Amino acid sequence: MIKTTYPPSILQYIPFFFVIWSDDLLTLSEIAVVKKIIDDDQNLSKKDRETLNSWLNTAQPPLDTEIKSWQRAISNSGIKLVEGDNHPLTSFSKKLISQNGSEHVFNEDLSAIETNLGIQPNHYHHLFEVEVVLEKTSNFYDPKEIDQIFKGTNHREIDEFREALSNSIFSWEIIKNKENFREKVLTQVQYLAKAGYGAMAYPEAYGGTGNMPLYATIFENLMYVDGSLTVKFGVQFGLFGGSIQKLGTKKHHDRYLTAIGEAKLLGCFAMTETGHGSNVRGIKTTATYNKEEDNITIHTPGKNDNKEYIGNALHGTMASVFAQLIVDGKNHGVHAILVPLRDSENRLMPGVRIEDNGYKLGLNGVDNGKIWFDQVKVPRENLLNKYGDIKSDGSYYSDIKNPNKRFFTMLGTLVGGRICVAKGALSGAKMSLAIAVKYALQRRQFNDNLKIQEDLIMDYPSHQLRLTPAIAKSYVYQITLDSLMKIYSDDSITDKRKIETQVAGLKAIITWFANETIQECREACGGKGYLLENRIADLKGDVDIFTTFEGDNTVLLQLAAKGIMSDFNTEFNSAGFSAVFKLLGTQISDKLVTINPIYANKVDKEHLYNPKFHQHAFDYRTRRLTYSAAMRIRDYIKKGVPTYQAFLKVQTHLIALGKAYSCELAYNTYLQFTETIEDKKNQQLFQKLGCLFALSEIREDASWYLEQGYLGGTKSKAIRQRVERLSTEFRPHIEVLVDGFGIPDHCLTAPISR
Repeated sequence: MIKTTYPPSILQYIPFFFVIWSDDLLTLSEIAVVKKIIDDDQNLSKKDRETLNSWLNTAQPPLDTEIKSWQRAISNSGIKLVEGDNHPLTSFSKKLISQNGSEHVFNEDLSAIETNLGIQPNHYHHLFEVEVVLEKTSNFYDPKEIDQIFKGTNHREIDEFREALSNSIFSWEIIKNKENFREKVLTQVQYLAKAGYGAMAYPEAYGGTGNMPLYATIFENLMYVDGSLTVKFGVQFGLFGGSIQKLGTKKHHDRYLTAIGEAKLLGCFAMTETGHGSNVRGIKTTATYNKEEDNITIHTPGKNDNKEYIGNALHGTMASVFAQLIVDGKNHGVHAILVPLRDSENRLMPGVRIEDNGYKLGLNGVDNGKIWFDQVKVPRENLLNKYGDIKSDGSYYSDIKNPNKRFFTMLGTLVGGRICVAKGALSGAKMSLAIAVKYALQRRQFNDNLKIQEDLIMDYPSHQLRLTPAIAKSYVYQITLDSLMKIYSDDSITDKRKIETQVAGLKAIITWFANETIQECREACGGKGYLLENRIADLKGDVDIFTTFEGDNTVLLQLAAKGIMSDFNTEFNSAGFSAVFKLLGTQISDKLVTINPIYANKVDKEHLYNPKFHQHAFDYRTRRLTYSAAMRIRDYIKKGVPTYQAFLKVQTHLIALGKAYSCELAYNTYLQFTETIEDKKNQQLFQKLGCLFALSEIREDASWYLEQGYLGGTKSKAIRQRVERLSTEFRPHIEVLVDGFGIPDHCLTAPISR
């Protein structure tokens, strides 16, 4: 018969064993931690030590009757767990043996089990009677320090801007009428322009600071106010003004940039057509040079060749129109031309027709419209001529002779828009996470009928699992996008093809992530999340279109995949396919350890938490997908299948490759950044969040890894368990983590977040 009473020497260990075995995730490394505590305890008898060590045998775990006797010893004590203690389980254990009046020396080293095993109160408080939750969140980390890490060198300017958002003009309200909504957003944009924020990315000569990363940060922070404001701001200063800055020359800068930055000249970015969205090269609008008149005729040739979804179309007076430039009967490809839309009296110019796109799923504060051009003539000087020009003698000239290279160079200069779109979508996700977390720290639901007070929903492991990995991913993506924006803004890097590939993939996975996260947050807030007043509904509608903005995500992932496979050297076509095989020199050369059973089922904490394992897993996936895609395409071509058709046959494979590459890029970028964090405590926090990101990503693609034999079933299960455990370990700090996003209090206006 198993005894139900224990000597104090053993009794002090029982709460720990009770928690450990209820967790059912005892690894070799964790056993080693507990065993060392036992072995170093000089106040244990030989028999006591043998008993305790026998309870660490995973091959023969304690019997249910034994565990029930532990439970009785705990419950009969009448002692309550105080979550606010520094080491709640250790404090409980100390009270347990002192209750009996025992003079046995308590082992203070027991606290090391809590520390080293990452045991948090929310892991086990359901196993004990809990006194009172003193704090909903820990103050171990400082959200201001986290926010400072994100802000970097621009912290003063960012703080000033966030404070500016406290102005009543930015107060959020429900406006159902799109005309009224648009007028408010226009007023907000003009206010920001007057304050100098619109011109932020322009040179000093035109009212700016030349600081594109800061402009991008301002853009993403505007999402905390309203999605429509964010997009309208981006269209005016980023797309319209940016096209003139990046594609025009000094004469265009001198004439237009200052007025654009001051919002005195409102404009559009007219690229997308009803019949052609992502395929910019295929647009049908023509820009034909008339040598006799020395002007350019802009024309919409067919029914579906009009520009569509054009922001600022109802307010704008000028547009950067992308069209096929025809000189002397020869098509020189897509170029941008400035075309006036309205005169000084706000009347449409002759030959210009504009229609309102009407109400949309979201962003109804943005005036999207359709634009047709019927033989509209503009001066030759209106051609944005940085990469292609019409000389005074009427001939076409470009320093970039190859039309393909010229096209991609031109589009590459506009990559900043994709980074901003991803940052804006991410801000929507962060805003939703902040609202959902703060609500979960107030909302109580259910108990075990023994408690008077119901439990906080944030204390449920399922709730932690649905929100915490998303917070970790937000951290990783934020750092990654900030890093890419710095690289993109570096004018010393003239070849933007590599970063175009990188941004294409990241824009896709981050905007998808944002939409998924916002939906998860909506559900996590129940019916409250469905109310307009709580902001998530609007964020859901506004961010949805970000998967389409600046390129459809599925198309962008294929673009990224082709960039990977070509090694950034050539466009894919039948003549350039040999570039694919440059990567074949790095065929799968992984050591045997990557697929042998020992590695595939290695589950100790040190291995699963090791960044080298994460990097290897991501690298393996990217290279394996690259190699197998290249082999499949080669085999199709050998069979006589045209190159274009060969790529179509592996389209889903390419999308998987684009996702894998982007995930690896994000993780490696983030990992490099964490090495630069000087404060060790915060560095470890960021590293732990990176670990959760990595394990979450591997877990989500577990089926692929299992198919490849890279993971065994045991390891896959352990990764899932570790994701759950990490999510609970962050529970005490979860409000700090969302506060670390830096969302101003005056923007966090959802009633359920208060």
